Amino acid sequence: MGELTDKIKGAANKAAGSVKAEVGKMTDNPELEAKGELQKAKGEVQSAVGTVKGKLGDKI
Repeated sequence: MGELTDKIKGAANKAAGSVKAEVGKMTDNPELEAKGELQKAKGEVQSAVGTVKGKLGDKI
């Protein structure tokens, strides 16, 4: 995947994770809240990977 693809997928996962986590809090569902937090973390990693790819350019 390219830099932009990683960043877009990262942003989507962060947004979806935030929604899941909030719904989990509102419905007192700790499992859903945890899944949302994990998805947000996945999004953070994807965004970071995209940033690194952008800085390294064609070197990777």
